[in-house]
Amino acid sequence: MNKSEQIKQHCKQLKLSALSEHLDGAIADAESKGDSYLELVRSLLESEIRHRQDKALQRRTKMARLPAAYNLDLYDYSASGAMDKQQLNGLRELSWLEQNFNVILMGPSGVGKTYIAAGLCFDAVARGYRAYFKTMEELVKVLKMKEITRQAATEYKRILKAHLLVIDDIMMFPVSEQAAIELFALINELHEKASLVITTNKSPKQWAEVLKDTVLTTALLDRILYRCEIIKLTGNSYRMDNRKTIFEKTTKTPNLKN
Repeated sequence: MNKSEQIKQHCKQLKLSALSEHLDGAIADAESKGDSYLELVRSLLESEIRHRQDKALQRRTKMARLPAAYNLDLYDYSASGAMDKQQLNGLRELSWLEQNFNVILMGPSGVGKTYIAAGLCFDAVARGYRAYFKTMEELVKVLKMKEITRQAATEYKRILKAHLLVIDDIMMFPVSEQAAIELFALINELHEKASLVITTNKSPKQWAEVLKDTVLTTALLDRILYRCEIIKLTGNSYRMDNRKTIFEKTTKTPNLKN
């Protein structure tokens, strides 16, 4: 076994997979450039660091469970009622997350609330934060099952350690009294320890109609709104304005001679 193969074996034992993979190429590149041994070592270690950072990002992104669309670099500022570019860029700086501020995105269906929320969640993940995206339905299910299944219990523990929790479509549907209590307990636990991004098509005043408990609603809003930015989105539904069809716009006249 030559020295290169020996080094690769050592890399496997030390779990330096990227270093092992790039060893031959890095050595050849260093020889062609006349790089020093120190430069070669630096290059190899950097490739290992980048590999681990990429793996960590992939793992955090998978755990965040983002919807299909979340890349805010592709946000359509020309859409009806789109958020102001300066305002969105300000949100993407995540200074509010570092201060445990909350963000409420409020508006009718189709104006981009979920897309923006998911994008902010991904930006947080990319910056190394523990961030999770949950629809209200998914979150209620976790809260309901956390004492019953190991999977839900593990998910709940992750949420409690989150830097950011996105709750999508909060208060869209009525929830049970027990679910409302569990939700309050979670929000209270995260209060001033983590940030929330909430999307909703109802104003905070309308939440009481869904929860059917004015006292609980007041207590819930007290925690959420204490340090919070409310952003109201308006305009037409992006999906309806860009609705797809299975038919072509121009109908070809069929050939009836055959």
